[in-house]
Amino acid sequence: MSFQRKNRNRLSLSTFLFALAMGPASAQSIDDVAARLKSTFSEQGVEIDWSGVSGDTSSMLLQGVKFKPAGVEQPMDIGDVTLKGISEANGDYRIATVSTNAYSRTEGELAFEMSPFVMRDVVLFADGTNSPFGGMLYYRAANLDDLAVKSAGKTAFSASGIAIEMSEFDGGKPVSMTATVPSFTSDLTLIEDPRYKDAINALGYQNIKGSILMDGSWNLADGKMDITKYDIKVDDAGTFGMTFSIGGYTVEFIKSVQELQKQMAAMPEDADNSAQGMAMLGLMQQLSFNSASVRFIDNSLTNKVLEYVGKQQGMSGKDVANQAKAIIPFGLAQLQNPDLTAQASAAVNQYFDNPRSLEILASPASPVPFAMIMADAMANPANLTKTLGVAVKANQN
Repeated sequence: MSFQRKNRNRLSLSTFLFALAMGPASAQSIDDVAARLKSTFSEQGVEIDWSGVSGDTSSMLLQGVKFKPAGVEQPMDIGDVTLKGISEANGDYRIATVSTNAYSRTEGELAFEMSPFVMRDVVLFADGTNSPFGGMLYYRAANLDDLAVKSAGKTAFSASGIAIEMSEFDGGKPVSMTATVPSFTSDLTLIEDPRYKDAINALGYQNIKGSILMDGSWNLADGKMDITKYDIKVDDAGTFGMTFSIGGYTVEFIKSVQELQKQMAAMPEDADNSAQGMAMLGLMQQLSFNSASVRFIDNSLTNKVLEYVGKQQGMSGKDVANQAKAIIPFGLAQLQNPDLTAQASAAVNQYFDNPRSLEILASPASPVPFAMIMADAMANPANLTKTLGVAVKANQN
């Protein structure tokens, strides 16, 4: 064999081996991918199983999938799940898309219907390592076109265009998250309790429409979790929003919580789980409170409620507002925080005079350990509002 032929053969072999190392996972590895998927869900306290596995790395099918979260007695039959575009890099399996079939389930008069759920750019991190995403399933995007809950054939709740996105995973940078529900509806005429039915009819909210938006980030390095926006908007009513920020939500914390949840789920219903409860409280001491807020932006709901309450009591909506202005300072006085009482009373007065927005904030000067919050709540609750830096604002932009 000539020198050139030997080199050509060596080059061909090395090229082939390089392609195997960098290319898609081999057809023989689909069982390994399935096993990795099962172990990933197991770390989260979810049992997942199937009746068969077929296909190859271009299109792999899990048949007859059953899904059982911890604490749930009966598994959910979600049908077939398809995985497409599987590759392997540094021991991690990367999957272009994971999708279910349309799903429906009926129990008595209640029915649940869901269009196919699709996740994109899924990563199943290597076994035998400390999962860099806390043992949770990581994906870049997920979409659900439609879901509906029906009662006696009528749609009680529906949502469409549900989408979740996460930033590219990099262990050294926070992962940003966005979730949107552009449209949801709810038929409140199906509520039969007369106490609520009368109020719903009087306020004119027999059928409501709205949207949901959530933005946040998680820094795996220090466990800082920020939800910078969580807004639920109801058309012709208002927007309820909240934010919060905590520290210490690390991968180690998540794994410890998951292990405790598994232990508690495996215990008989009548078993004494006080030890696990104490252990959970102990874990909570690792967290710290940075800030939180609750805000309502009015879009006609406040005046409608005032008028409704006024009619129930034989007075005007304005009289109800004035009555509330007079009562609230006495209720707030129990907090033993005169500055907060004065501030909150002024904010409530301003809001009732011109309903635009009302917000309650907690912004301590520095992060407060959960242990200190629990201690104040039990031993000195009057000091808690000062510890957390609670404030009330009205009609702020």
